[in-house]
Amino acid sequence: MQNDQTKPAPDTAGTDPGFKLPGQTATTPQDSLPKTTPDTATQPVEIAPGGATNTSAAPLRETAGRDMAIGAVAFVVLLVIYFFVRNAYVHHLVVKRVAPSSAGSAGWLLFVGMGFLSAAVVLAIVNASKYLTPAITGPLVVVGVVTLVAAFFVGRR
Repeated sequence: MQNDQTKPAPDTAGTDPGFKLPGQTATTPQDSLPKTTPDTATQPVEIAPGGATNTSAAPLRETAGRDMAIGAVAFVVLLVIYFFVRNAYVHHLVVKRVAPSSAGSAGWLLFVGMGFLSAAVVLAIVNASKYLTPAITGPLVVVGVVTLVAAFFVGRR
């Protein structure tokens, strides 16, 4: 006496044994997708600086060539002014009986220091969200301050 329990094969062609809500029809995965492409699908994605940690920050904007040209002209004008300031500082030190070589070195250090500091300021004015970062502004300010301090110490000898 063997236990022969043979069950008839279920008819899977027309019936669905799964749970269905009333009024629900069988849908394919493609039916849930939108029929048209939204306008935002083809636009570039803007990434806010700071990511998830700084959600209130404005997105970075691209610096126009015109802005960079105006910044470059302003920087060159400042360098010309700093060159005359350097000459006046060297002349002042020579009048105070500082050796001409030390006065010249102090003058060039003053010129370089003011140049680096003004480069940091011009970049910050051109596009603060892009250039006013510790990686860009930090070295410019550090070199500028160090050379200004060195200019005043070299000019005292």
